[in-house]
Amino acid sequence: MDIEDILQQNAVIASLRATSKKQLLQELSKAAANVFEIESRQVFEVLLERERLGSTGVGSGLAIPHGKLAGMDGLHGMFARLEKPVEFDSIDDQPVDLVFLLLAPEGAGADHLKALARISRILRDRAFCEKLRGSDNPDAIYAMLMEAGNTTPDHFRAAS
Repeated sequence: MDIEDILQQNAVIASLRATSKKQLLQELSKAAANVFEIESRQVFEVLLERERLGSTGVGSGLAIPHGKLAGMDGLHGMFARLEKPVEFDSIDDQPVDLVFLLLAPEGAGADHLKALARISRILRDRAFCEKLRGSDNPDAIYAMLMEAGNTTPDHFRAAS
């Protein structure tokens, strides 16, 4: 499972404006609705439901909100760099400014988990995240994500 399999170039937002976790999830839902031709309200409800189980703020300014939706034709990702960090109830109590949204079909099962693991591995590199934070160009961010997805060590790739 590679990032290029789930992230399209038009699914990168280089400067998302939000002032709260709820607004961030709403804005991501609207953007996902436009890119993936799905219902934004359905996406928002799935994301909120998942957040009720526990925050998807994984620490170090990162969040990986995710959920499963009826009618999805495969795994789809969206990356957003926020203009300003927002409180997200992250495990380290730090605000979030980098977000990778993952949407999967209802029956995705192991593929959904593999994709989450892959995203997490790529984004746990602090130097890489600082590069993402330093760019406000969606094409450059997309290129960085694609390169990171292709340069992950082989022992990580074998697990995905």
